[in-house]
Amino acid sequence: MEPKKLKKWTVQNIVFIVLIALLLFSPLGTFVKVELNRLIAFSPKTIAVMDQKELSTYQWQLKDATGKTVSLDAYKGKIVFINFWATWCPPCIAEMPSIQKLYVDYQDKIVFLFVTTDSFEKANAFMIKENLTLPVYQSVTNPPLEMESATIPATYIINQSGNVIVAKIGTANWNSDSFREMLDELLKKQ
Repeated sequence: MEPKKLKKWTVQNIVFIVLIALLLFSPLGTFVKVELNRLIAFSPKTIAVMDQKELSTYQWQLKDATGKTVSLDAYKGKIVFINFWATWCPPCIAEMPSIQKLYVDYQDKIVFLFVTTDSFEKANAFMIKENLTLPVYQSVTNPPLEMESATIPATYIINQSGNVIVAKIGTANWNSDSFREMLDELLKKQ
């Protein structure tokens, strides 16, 4: 290669590598990933009745930031919205504003459990920074088998009968009209 072409090729490669590094390892990259996830988030779908699974156990223990322990058993017979998330997860961050809007309108009608493996210090700092008021928990014991996922975000909606009626892995628009209509229909059955 000619020295001039070689120099141009080298500069282009260096610029390309720097851009990729910025997207992968910087706050700019996280911002881009979050915004892309928001663009592709759709309303979650209800699982067909014949495919719904009943929870095998309600003996799942969680603790909140104050150290108070709660059992899923305390919410038996209620609609429960469970979201597994982390502060470092761009798809989780992307769906949080839609969950917050849903939470504001339904917090006294539905049980919301936002389960993280992050420290409470880190999770609470994230909540403050993002202006979120979602109740954060950590698992003390393993969740029911029907809610185990190696991927986050993972969100499950449990109906009053204990059936998993929504199991969504990945980003979703939880504040959509269709999802709200589904929740309103469930609430009529209480």
